[in-house]
Amino acid sequence: MQTVWLMGVLLSMTLVGVTENNGFQKKSLKTVLDEKRNDRRILLVYGTDPAQPAFLQQQKILQTEKAGLDERDLDVIMLTAAELPESDRQFLAKNAFQLTPADVFKGWLIGKDGGVKHTFKKTIKPGEVFRIIDSMPMRQAETRRQ
Repeated sequence: MQTVWLMGVLLSMTLVGVTENNGFQKKSLKTVLDEKRNDRRILLVYGTDPAQPAFLQQQKILQTEKAGLDERDLDVIMLTAAELPESDRQFLAKNAFQLTPADVFKGWLIGKDGGVKHTFKKTIKPGEVFRIIDSMPMRQAETRRQ
């Protein structure tokens, strides 16, 4: 498992944060998600402020579930509005993400195929995330192969 700091937020704890530094180049959120497609699932968590109670609570409860995250090939990307470049904000406003200016806290579970499998607007327990993932056909096939 890798640990990468992006924009002051832990990226991969699989906890991941956005805009991975690669020398002087910065990767967009779209690029990071595209690179993880077919290999990793993503739990993308957005908060308006890194000190926001729901954002902190979500980060804290996920940190206690490293084994479950690793077992399900799940990376967690924690995003905050203040550190989110405009291009990433526009990316999240489009397609299945549908982030709006009114969203204070929001999260998305993204499958290995890159599709949004679940959206949530309040903290989500790891057990609920795991239940959703474990019900996916791809995850069931992975479990059978192990």
